[in-house]
Amino acid sequence: MPLDRDGLLRAAADFLGRRPNATQDEIATAVGVSRATLHRHFSGKPALMQALDELAIDEMWKALKTARLDEDSATDALRRLITAFQRVSPYLALLYSQSQEIDIDQSMHGWAAIDAEITVLFTRGQRAGEFRPDLTATWLTEALYSLVAGAGWSIQVGRVAGRDFERIITELLLHGVSTS
Repeated sequence: MPLDRDGLLRAAADFLGRRPNATQDEIATAVGVSRATLHRHFSGKPALMQALDELAIDEMWKALKTARLDEDSATDALRRLITAFQRVSPYLALLYSQSQEIDIDQSMHGWAAIDAEITVLFTRGQRAGEFRPDLTATWLTEALYSLVAGAGWSIQVGRVAGRDFERIITELLLHGVSTS
Protein backbone atom coordinates (compact mmCIF):
# COMPACT_ATOMS: atom_id res chain seq x y z
CA MET A 1 0.00 0.00 0.00
CA PRO A 2 1.51 3.37 -0.98
CA LEU A 3 2.27 5.78 1.82
CA ASP A 4 0.61 9.19 1.93
CA ARG A 5 2.68 12.18 3.04
CA ASP A 6 1.85 11.62 6.71
CA GLY A 7 2.65 7.91 6.52
CA LEU A 8 5.87 8.67 4.68
CA LEU A 9 6.82 11.24 7.30
CA ARG A 10 6.15 8.86 10.19
CA ALA A 11 8.08 6.02 8.51
CA ALA A 12 11.00 8.36 7.85
CA ALA A 13 10.92 9.51 11.47
CA ASP A 14 11.01 5.93 12.68
CA PHE A 15 14.01 5.16 10.49
CA LEU A 16 15.82 8.41 11.32
CA GLY A 17 15.29 7.68 14.99
CA ARG A 18 17.56 4.68 14.53
CA ARG A 19 19.84 6.19 11.86
CA PRO A 20 19.84 9.98 12.34
CA ASN A 21 22.66 10.59 9.85
CA ALA A 22 21.03 8.67 7.00
CA THR A 23 21.06 10.16 3.51
CA GLN A 24 17.93 10.86 1.46
CA ASP A 25 18.66 7.72 -0.58
CA GLU A 26 18.89 5.60 2.57
CA ILE A 27 15.71 7.12 3.96
CA ALA A 28 13.83 6.46 0.71
CA THR A 29 15.02 2.86 0.59
CA ALA A 30 14.15 2.26 4.25
CA VAL A 31 10.60 3.55 3.86
CA GLY A 32 10.06 1.72 0.57
CA VAL A 33 9.80 4.60 -1.89
CA SER A 34 12.00 5.95 -4.63
CA ARG A 35 14.24 8.91 -3.96
CA ALA A 36 12.10 10.87 -6.45
CA THR A 37 8.96 10.14 -4.44
CA LEU A 38 10.63 11.20 -1.22
CA HIS A 39 11.93 14.33 -2.95
CA ARG A 40 8.43 15.19 -4.24
CA HIS A 41 7.23 15.35 -0.65
CA PHE A 42 10.39 16.75 0.95
CA SER A 43 12.89 18.60 -1.23
CA GLY A 44 15.80 17.51 0.95
CA LYS A 45 16.69 16.45 4.44
CA PRO A 46 16.20 19.98 5.87
CA ALA A 47 12.64 20.01 4.47
CA LEU A 48 12.02 16.55 5.90
CA MET A 49 13.34 17.63 9.30
CA GLN A 50 11.18 20.77 9.20
CA ALA A 51 8.14 18.60 8.49
CA LEU A 52 9.10 16.33 11.39
CA ASP A 53 9.39 19.37 13.65
CA GLU A 54 5.89 20.43 12.62
CA LEU A 55 4.60 16.89 13.21
CA ALA A 56 6.19 16.87 16.68
CA ILE A 57 4.55 20.21 17.49
CA ASP A 58 1.16 18.86 16.39
CA GLU A 59 1.67 15.71 18.47
CA MET A 60 2.71 17.79 21.47
CA TRP A 61 -0.51 19.82 21.25
CA LYS A 62 -2.50 16.57 21.20
CA ALA A 63 -0.58 15.38 24.27
CA LEU A 64 -1.25 18.65 26.10
CA LYS A 65 -4.96 18.38 25.34
CA THR A 66 -5.04 14.73 26.46
CA ALA A 67 -3.21 15.55 29.70
CA ARG A 68 -5.76 18.18 30.83
CA LEU A 69 -3.07 20.23 32.58
CA ASP A 70 -5.49 22.46 34.46
CA GLU A 71 -7.32 19.59 36.17
CA ASP A 72 -6.48 17.93 39.50
CA SER A 73 -3.14 18.43 41.23
CA ALA A 74 -0.12 19.55 39.24
CA THR A 75 1.53 16.20 40.05
CA ASP A 76 -1.42 14.25 38.63
CA ALA A 77 -1.47 16.48 35.55
CA LEU A 78 2.28 15.98 35.10
CA ARG A 79 1.83 12.20 35.28
CA ARG A 80 -0.86 12.39 32.58
CA LEU A 81 1.39 14.61 30.47
CA ILE A 82 4.30 12.19 30.69
CA THR A 83 2.02 9.33 29.68
CA ALA A 84 0.74 11.37 26.72
CA PHE A 85 4.31 12.29 25.73
CA GLN A 86 5.29 8.67 25.10
CA ARG A 87 3.81 8.86 21.61
CA VAL A 88 5.91 11.91 20.71
CA SER A 89 9.12 10.83 22.46
CA PRO A 90 10.74 9.37 19.33
CA TYR A 91 10.23 12.68 17.52
CA LEU A 92 11.76 14.63 20.40
CA ALA A 93 14.74 12.28 20.50
CA LEU A 94 15.23 12.75 16.76
CA LEU A 95 14.84 16.54 16.89
CA TYR A 96 17.32 16.78 19.75
CA SER A 97 19.91 14.94 17.68
CA GLN A 98 19.13 16.75 14.42
CA SER A 99 18.43 20.32 15.53
CA GLN A 100 21.04 21.63 13.09
CA GLU A 101 18.83 20.43 10.21
CA ILE A 102 15.87 22.70 11.02
CA ASP A 103 15.18 26.44 10.95
CA ILE A 104 15.71 27.21 14.64
CA ASP A 105 13.81 30.53 14.58
CA GLN A 106 10.72 28.95 13.01
CA SER A 107 10.98 25.93 15.28
CA MET A 108 11.34 28.01 18.46
CA HIS A 109 8.27 30.01 17.50
CA GLY A 110 6.28 26.79 17.12
CA TRP A 111 7.43 25.44 20.46
CA ALA A 112 6.99 28.68 22.46
CA ALA A 113 3.30 28.20 23.24
CA ILE A 114 3.86 24.56 24.18
CA ASP A 115 6.71 25.58 26.48
CA ALA A 116 4.45 28.19 28.07
CA GLU A 117 1.70 25.64 28.78
CA ILE A 118 4.11 23.26 30.49
CA THR A 119 5.84 26.06 32.39
CA VAL A 120 2.44 27.14 33.76
CA LEU A 121 1.94 23.58 35.04
CA PHE A 122 5.28 23.61 36.86
CA THR A 123 4.60 27.10 38.26
CA ARG A 124 1.21 25.92 39.55
CA GLY A 125 2.88 22.94 41.19
CA GLN A 126 5.50 25.15 42.79
CA ARG A 127 2.88 27.53 44.17
CA ALA A 128 0.94 24.57 45.59
CA GLY A 129 4.08 23.21 47.25
CA GLU A 130 4.15 20.08 45.03
CA PHE A 131 7.35 20.93 43.15
CA ARG A 132 10.65 22.38 44.28
CA PRO A 133 10.66 26.17 44.23
CA ASP A 134 14.45 26.44 43.97
CA LEU A 135 14.47 25.39 40.29
CA THR A 136 12.76 27.60 37.76
CA ALA A 137 9.64 26.34 36.02
CA THR A 138 11.41 27.04 32.72
CA TRP A 139 14.27 24.72 33.70
CA LEU A 140 11.82 22.02 34.83
CA THR A 141 10.15 22.27 31.40
CA GLU A 142 13.50 21.80 29.64
CA ALA A 143 14.37 18.93 31.98
CA LEU A 144 11.07 17.24 31.14
CA TYR A 145 11.80 17.52 27.40
CA SER A 146 15.26 16.07 27.91
CA LEU A 147 13.96 13.16 29.95
CA VAL A 148 11.23 12.41 27.40
CA ALA A 149 13.71 12.54 24.52
CA GLY A 150 16.24 10.43 26.43
CA ALA A 151 13.66 7.83 27.35
CA GLY A 152 12.40 7.77 23.77
CA TRP A 153 15.92 7.17 22.48
CA SER A 154 16.62 4.50 25.11
CA ILE A 155 13.44 2.66 24.18
CA GLN A 156 14.25 2.85 20.45
CA VAL A 157 17.68 1.31 20.92
CA GLY A 158 16.44 -1.32 23.37
CA ARG A 159 18.07 -0.04 26.56
CA VAL A 160 14.77 0.56 28.33
CA ALA A 161 11.43 -1.21 28.05
CA GLY A 162 8.63 0.89 26.61
CA ARG A 163 6.35 -0.11 29.48
CA ASP A 164 8.69 1.74 31.87
CA PHE A 165 8.47 5.09 30.06
CA GLU A 166 6.17 6.92 32.47
CA ARG A 167 7.68 5.44 35.63
CA ILE A 168 11.31 6.22 34.87
CA ILE A 169 10.61 9.81 33.86
CA THR A 170 8.19 10.52 36.68
CA GLU A 171 10.42 9.00 39.34
CA LEU A 172 13.51 10.86 38.20
CA LEU A 173 11.71 14.16 37.71
CA LEU A 174 9.78 14.05 40.98
CA HIS A 175 12.33 12.30 43.21
CA GLY A 176 15.75 12.78 41.61
CA VAL A 177 18.55 10.29 42.02
CA SER A 178 19.14 10.65 45.74
CA THR A 179 18.16 7.81 48.05
CA SER A 180 17.66 10.14 50.98
